[in-house]
Amino acid sequence: MSLFLQLVSVSKAVAEIRNLAVKCGDESVPLLEAFHRILARDVHADVDIPGFTRSIVDGFAVRAADTTGSGDAIPSMLNLQGRVAMGVSLNHRIKSGDCIYVPTGGILPEGADAVVMIEHAEQLGEEILVRKPVAHGENVLFFNEDFSSGEVVCNKGRRLTSQDIGVLAAAGCTDVPVVKIPRVGIISTGNELVQVSQKPMPGQVRDVNSYVVASFVREHGCRPVLYGIVRDDREALRSAISHATVECDAVMISGGSSKDDRDMVAAIIAERGSVLVHGIAIAPGKPTIIGKCDGKPVIGLPGHPASAFIVLIAIVRHLITAMTGETGSNMQTFQATLGQNVPSSKGREDYVRVAVKDGIATPLFGKSGLLNTLVRSTGVIRVPAESEGLETGTQVEVMIW
Repeated sequence: MSLFLQLVSVSKAVAEIRNLAVKCGDESVPLLEAFHRILARDVHADVDIPGFTRSIVDGFAVRAADTTGSGDAIPSMLNLQGRVAMGVSLNHRIKSGDCIYVPTGGILPEGADAVVMIEHAEQLGEEILVRKPVAHGENVLFFNEDFSSGEVVCNKGRRLTSQDIGVLAAAGCTDVPVVKIPRVGIISTGNELVQVSQKPMPGQVRDVNSYVVASFVREHGCRPVLYGIVRDDREALRSAISHATVECDAVMISGGSSKDDRDMVAAIIAERGSVLVHGIAIAPGKPTIIGKCDGKPVIGLPGHPASAFIVLIAIVRHLITAMTGETGSNMQTFQATLGQNVPSSKGREDYVRVAVKDGIATPLFGKSGLLNTLVRSTGVIRVPAESEGLETGTQVEVMIW
């Protein structure tokens, strides 16, 4: 094949994979089912929030000017004119020298412009001694200070958190427009693979990648569809890919991407569509395939789980965000100090697993087939392709697994 292991940069691979993405459409779901879904359209407030000026503390509604100079030695003395009941509109107005008790969330009486916290006041009969001054607007949430009617409360492309669900509830959004959940087909190839429930014999390994890939795509808001283990048989693999491209929005094939006569993934993709990339300047993960079958993106992942996982976070996550329209980053990172030199070959983007303790990132070097670094590491650091390595003491960005 003409593209067989002709390396492209990571940025080129990401651009190709984003161009392949097929939009998933949208649907409307009840508010309680919208958590972790991606918003398909902007949502606007249907009312002013709040719809009235209210207190954000338990205390006494006052005119701020009446508390000027208040202190423990010389408190301001105000006349108590009653209490505000929750959920009830108050009709009377306070004048200078008066105050009214108001609970958290209670409506602010007309004429008041601040609230003295109950901790800073003392009641003596029908009088209130204010021992700390307040400024205009202190402890008060004014009418539509949060959102105005018609204002956007959540933007398209946002993955909805529990906080977002609360804001949508306040905006009266009972049915939420969300992106349909992409279906991602997952195929594992290789005569050496056995089911997780089986005890492997010499020369056999359990199918790890089906579960790694399925968990990754589920974490990123997709629905995994597992097609099981396919042996190194051209017709069986062709049939599995055909079924997966019909039923899913994208397909991930684990194994069968290396340069070997038995590896048929690239050849079958080319037969049914086109191979756009076969080989990325990334380590680990060099033999990754990016192609299209039946109009759907098909990705050939390395067989080693650690290598496959690097490709998932460096390349495949961009496909998922392009399919769903998610705008925010779904990769958590933090800064750390590199505790050991990291060598690298110029022209190749390296992803190195690190364990972080007390702000120090220690590289976990190991052979590509090892699994233990996946659980012993905190995440990975990226060595840019233009770099020949990173020195001890360098500030690095750690991408959390």
